[in-house]
Amino acid sequence: MKLDHDSPIPLRVQVEQLLDALARKPQYRDGALLPDELTLARKLGVSRGTIRSGISKLVFQGLLERKAGVGTRVASPQAESGIRAWHSFTREMEAKGITVQNFRLDYRQIEASKTAARALLLETSTPVWRVERIRGWGDKPVLASWSWFHPRLGLKGVENFDHPLYQVLEAATGAKPHHAREEFTAVSADASMARMLQVERKAPLLLRCHTVYDASSRPIEFAEVYYVSSRFTLTLDMKRGDR
Repeated sequence: MKLDHDSPIPLRVQVEQLLDALARKPQYRDGALLPDELTLARKLGVSRGTIRSGISKLVFQGLLERKAGVGTRVASPQAESGIRAWHSFTREMEAKGITVQNFRLDYRQIEASKTAARALLLETSTPVWRVERIRGWGDKPVLASWSWFHPRLGLKGVENFDHPLYQVLEAATGAKPHHAREEFTAVSADASMARMLQVERKAPLLLRCHTVYDASSRPIEFAEVYYVSSRFTLTLDMKRGDR
């Protein structure tokens, strides 16, 4: 139960990592309440707000659940929002009879962007492997994507991402996607994006950002995907819960 106040890793990130590790201890996996925010703040020498932020992040990821007047505990399996059937984009399209074309593929090691670093719980300057792809069909690009991978996976830079992404990841690293956090935003194409996707400047695009986690709720991949709205429809199937 210690933080390194001299570490270059931000305290909020250290708190998230410590809470994640704490939640995996047997007594908490069996249902015991985690220490309250004030107790944790005093023991770790940080503000209560920093503790609350870390707890909120893990609640959002589905690892913890918090109830007013009760406390915080590890989420029960029924409360997890896991993905039951995980398909790559290529395989999804193949199932619809569409052959995906790769117009651009760039795989290199670079410093993590601020957004990617935040999603992967890394320092911004951390070197990570990134795949940039422009894909589509009918000789027209439909989407541009950037995927950043956590250094923990141990990618070597020789992996062939012409094949389905998660198939390549599992074969190379053993990592399996378990659940993800998705965000969708309506945006317009800037000059660079318009050239890549062969659309007019300011054409409507759908931006999909997702962070993919393994079964232990550790981030594997963060991706930003820009879809050409006029060439692609994204459908979400939803099921009513018991409550």
